[in-house]
Amino acid sequence: MSKTEEFLTKAEEKEVIAAIQVAEANTSGEIRVHIEASSEKAHYERALEVFQLLEMNQTKDANGVLIYVAVKDHQFVICGDKGINDVVPENFWDATKNGIQEHFKKGNFKQGIVAGILKAGAELQHHFPWQTDDENELSNEISK
Repeated sequence: MSKTEEFLTKAEEKEVIAAIQVAEANTSGEIRVHIEASSEKAHYERALEVFQLLEMNQTKDANGVLIYVAVKDHQFVICGDKGINDVVPENFWDATKNGIQEHFKKGNFKQGIVAGILKAGAELQHHFPWQTDDENELSNEISK
């Protein structure tokens, strides 16, 4: 098995997907998680590339959030589209990253990702509350 497959168990993946569903239940925002072994590019650059590949830049309100993890590199990035970036407090992404990192340092990878998802979801709900005409624009599945 590769490091990517070993990073989260199937049960943990289901918990991550459930957290995405909970976080998105009260917002028009979209949250995705992408896990891969490593990147030859700078991790932030690769996260932005994955953001495009997953078509997260095409949401109606430009309010997608990606948690990108490069397992073998021991690196992760959390980033958002223009709509969410324009409205979150200046330290939001760093505070969210720090929260995830605290869990990761202890080896609690699933909990770190879930914490990041729920924090992003709360912020999305604040700025982009769910509307009756909202659709789930992107898959909640973890991409690899």
